[in-house]
Amino acid sequence: MSQLPKPDTDALRSKYPDVFDRPASARLAMPAMILAVFAIFVFGLVDLGFSPAKLMSGLSQLGWITVMMIPPDPGSSLPAYLAALGETLSIAVLGTTIAAILALPVSLLAARNIIPSQLLRFPVRRFLDSIRGVDTLIWALVWINVVGLGPFAGVLAIAVADFGAFGKLFSEAIEAADGKQVEGIRASGGNALHEIRFGLMPQVLPVIAGQVLYFIESNTRSATIIGIVGAGGIGLQLAEQIRVLEWQKVSFLILMILVAVAAIDWISGKLRFAIIGQRAVA
Repeated sequence: MSQLPKPDTDALRSKYPDVFDRPASARLAMPAMILAVFAIFVFGLVDLGFSPAKLMSGLSQLGWITVMMIPPDPGSSLPAYLAALGETLSIAVLGTTIAAILALPVSLLAARNIIPSQLLRFPVRRFLDSIRGVDTLIWALVWINVVGLGPFAGVLAIAVADFGAFGKLFSEAIEAADGKQVEGIRASGGNALHEIRFGLMPQVLPVIAGQVLYFIESNTRSATIIGIVGAGGIGLQLAEQIRVLEWQKVSFLILMILVAVAAIDWISGKLRFAIIGQRAVA
């Protein structure tokens, strides 16, 4: 069996000097970067007061709380908890739906293939970025001070936060749409509205529907969190039971949330696959 000839190292070194004789700055760049990241990590631990003793003490406290949670027991509050869970689901669905309805027309203004002018598209994109940059919990605190405690503030918080996210996602889906259908509508004498209605929307609506379904699932968890700060729903019940140290009720509420999220995940997954299947058939 023949062997490959040995490479001429000297010839290769003379031909590619940058590979064999790398400058010291290039050789030290990666170790210096790793060292800098490690130093920042250590500084962060020290600056934030990380303490192994506190961690071990906290773990023992967590173990005690876990024992106190067993068995989960709603007591006589099951009807109130079910109503609160329904309120949380309503907050998630209404907030997500309102955000999607409002974001769809705005996303058209942020899409490059709809608004070619950067001068007109830029402020719309920055507006969506500024809204999306504020977390849902912050919006909940803002709306609680505007409209008061309750689920209405939660719906507004999710709607505003998702409006920015949907605007970006929808505009990207519109930009990724196939332009051949739009060209066909234009060639047959259609105007700009016809191009959007019959050329773009049939392509992007299945994608948009899948994104909305995913956000409904995600916002169920968000609605629980914002409920803790007073936006209604099961999060408010959870915060109240933690405050009075009713750990068995806390564990029952957590189980309710987990079951609800799992059920919504299963349902939304089935709907997304159904939408994708219909799109493939079409």
